Amino acid sequence: MAGNKYLLYPGCSMETSARAYETSLKAIAKIVGLELEEIEDWNCCGATEYLGISLTPAYALISRNLALASRQANGNRTVVAPCSACYLNLAKADYYMQEQPKLGKMVNEALAAGGLSYKPGSLDIRHLLDVLVYDIGLVNIADKVVRPLTGLRVAPYLGCMVPRPDYEHRWSDHEHPIELDMLLNALGAEVIDFPLKTHCCGGHMPHIGPDTAFELIRRLVSSADNYEADLMATLCPMCQMNLDAYQNETNQHFGTNYQMPVVFFTQLMGLAFGLQPKELGFGTELVSARKALGKIGLEAPETIEMVPSRPRKAEGLPMPKPLPTRGPKTAEKDEVAK
Repeated sequence: MAGNKYLLYPGCSMETSARAYETSLKAIAKIVGLELEEIEDWNCCGATEYLGISLTPAYALISRNLALASRQANGNRTVVAPCSACYLNLAKADYYMQEQPKLGKMVNEALAAGGLSYKPGSLDIRHLLDVLVYDIGLVNIADKVVRPLTGLRVAPYLGCMVPRPDYEHRWSDHEHPIELDMLLNALGAEVIDFPLKTHCCGGHMPHIGPDTAFELIRRLVSSADNYEADLMATLCPMCQMNLDAYQNETNQHFGTNYQMPVVFFTQLMGLAFGLQPKELGFGTELVSARKALGKIGLEAPETIEMVPSRPRKAEGLPMPKPLPTRGPKTAEKDEVAK
């Protein structure tokens, strides 16, 4: 890898629900000297559901992106994923293709149908936060700060997928990693010691088990509120969407009235670098960050109006029929590890 050039796997959310993440990443990348080359013809990583249905097709779907990145690399061995689910899936596929040669062989047989192949271990899979903290460096980031976030109390929230299982041992700690805290400190923010920083946001549970999802969301938001945070900073599109989009429904469920803004850490970097809120995607969050930004003398754009959710059907979401039971000789889950 030459300088700070990396291959970028953006993932589906960056173009939809996490547009503020994409916008702010592009804005701060120029300032810190981070060069990101998007992987051509990338596809969805399959999120979490596909791996629970059929392993080989799921890993083939994920690994197609690694094969494309490897072909495009030209000396750049590092693939950066801003999305936590994407990061975990790419890292998991690379790891299990190495640890389970039989799986690696089956995946490459599938890739061969599209004229592709991937040698596991030939790429480094890293999260955006990891690259910013350890490659770009906190000193370099602090040098770019022209508008310190002084007085802004921030709860650092990583979610559960970034620091675990940590195949390459990149993070300071699995339960209480300090990387996001250090970065926010470099921006001049007042970072609270947030004990739930790696707890689950509920993932896709709002769709299949809303009572469970609302409890998980309530625990996170109420904890940040109890610590008198002005906002929560996250690095995961799923976490941001759950805590932001379902906060109103969570309030209705519990009879509470939390108004905790949830933004991406790259948006806060942009503010500290002197960029305006509108340039960084502020205003797309459903729980407005206006009050929080007012503490540092900034005016946030108007927040878009929340569209009322459709009434839930009493019978819930339609569920597919269970897959037929396979014998021990053909059961895929007996052949490769999850």
